[in-house]
Amino acid sequence: MDLRVRPTQALKGEIIPPGDKSISHRAAIFAALADGLSEVTGFLEADDCRSTLRCLEGLGVEVERCGEGTLKIRGQGPEGLREPEDVLDAGNSGTTMRLLMGVLAGQPFYSVLTGDRSLRRRPMARVADPLRQMGAQIWGREGGNLAPLSIKGGGLRPIDYSLPVASAQVKSAILLAGLAAEGETVVREPVPARDHSERLLEFCGVRIKKEDWKISLWGRQRLRPFQIRIPGDFSAAAFFLVAACVHPRAEIVVRNVGLNTTRTGLLTVLTDMGAEIRVYPEGTSAGEPYGVVSARSSNLRGTKIGGPLIPRLIDEIPVLAVAAAVAEGQTVIQDAAELKVKESDRIATLAMELRKMGARIETLPDGMILEGGTLHGAVVDSHGDHRLAMALVVAGLIAEGETVVRGAECMAVSYPGFMSDLEALLK
Repeated sequence: MDLRVRPTQALKGEIIPPGDKSISHRAAIFAALADGLSEVTGFLEADDCRSTLRCLEGLGVEVERCGEGTLKIRGQGPEGLREPEDVLDAGNSGTTMRLLMGVLAGQPFYSVLTGDRSLRRRPMARVADPLRQMGAQIWGREGGNLAPLSIKGGGLRPIDYSLPVASAQVKSAILLAGLAAEGETVVREPVPARDHSERLLEFCGVRIKKEDWKISLWGRQRLRPFQIRIPGDFSAAAFFLVAACVHPRAEIVVRNVGLNTTRTGLLTVLTDMGAEIRVYPEGTSAGEPYGVVSARSSNLRGTKIGGPLIPRLIDEIPVLAVAAAVAEGQTVIQDAAELKVKESDRIATLAMELRKMGARIETLPDGMILEGGTLHGAVVDSHGDHRLAMALVVAGLIAEGETVVRGAECMAVSYPGFMSDLEALLK
C-alpha cells in the first residue's frame, strides 16, 4: 500500500495510544501459564499480538475474546499446555517466537516455531544457546540460529547466564524456562533492559530477586491468575511526541501512556535536545507506571546517544533519527548494533530512506551520525518495517512537498490505528 503524506499546517489535540505491545505479549503468555482465569483489558489488537494468541491456542490454551482489547484466558498451569498438532506461526513477531522458545523449552513434547520471511531471517541463537545449556533440544537452520525451529523440551536444569547484549526478550525466555527448572536460575545483564517480565511475574506471585543488574528466580513456582489493565504503548506514543517537537505549530497530549523507566529513554534524549516536554505520572497497573505526557513545538539541538540509554530507546531510534535530521547541529547514535537485526537492518534502511528526503547521514557499524537540516518529499520504502514506516510518515509531515511511503500496510504489525489517530490531530 502506498501512503501519501503532505505537510500539515498544525498538529494539535490529544491521543490515547493502543495497549503496550510488550506487556500484551507477556500478559497473554503468563495468563496461559497461570492456574485459573485471567482477565486482560487494553490488549493490543495488532498483528504481532494476535500471533501470540494464535500460538497459545495452538498449545491448547482457551482464549475468549470479549470485545476490543479485552480477553479472558484460562490457564491450567504449565502442565496444561499440549503438544501442538501443527507448526506454531509467530508471523512477524520476534517477541512471540523468543518468549515461546522459553516456554516450550520447559515442555516435555515436540513443537515447531516459524514466522514470516522477515522473522525467519532474525537471529535466534541468542535464545537457543542458553536454553540448550539448560537441557532443551533445539534445532533450526544455520545450527539453530534461524527459524523454523524444532524444540523438544523438558528436564531442564537451572543456569547462571550472562547476557552478551542487553535483551529483554532473551532475559524473559531464560526466566520462563527457569520456572520449569529445579533450582535457581540467574540472568546477568550488561546494562538494564526493559523489565516488563519481572514486574508481571511478581504481580503473578512469583518471587524474584533483583540485585543491581542480576535477576534470579527459583523454579517450580506457580503463577496465580490476574486482572490487568495494560497501559498505552510508549513506543507508539513516541511518534506523536517527536512529531510535536519537530513541527513548527504543534501541541500534543498523550494520555494513559506507560512510563516504565526502562522504556522512556526517548524522553531523556528529547529533553537533552531542548524539547518542551512535560510528564505527569498518574498511577500504576500491575506494577507498571502510567500517566500523561505533553509535547509541543521545540527548537531541537543535536546530541550524543549511547551506552546504557540504548536499551531504553532502541525501538524509538527510527523516529528519533527524524528529529536528529532536522535538529540544529550533529547527533551521534552509537552502541546500537542491535538495530541491524530488527524487522529490517534499521541502520541501513533508515539511512537509505532518509537520505532520499535530503537528510545527511553517515552510517556507523553500531549507529549513525546525522547533521541537522531540512527535509523534502520523496518516494520512500518501509522495507516491511512497521517502525520505519511510521517514522517516515512523521518525516513527511515536516518535509517540503509530498512524501509517498511504500509498503505502509506493515504499520498494522504494531499500530493498525496509527493513521486514524494522526489524522485526528491534523489541523
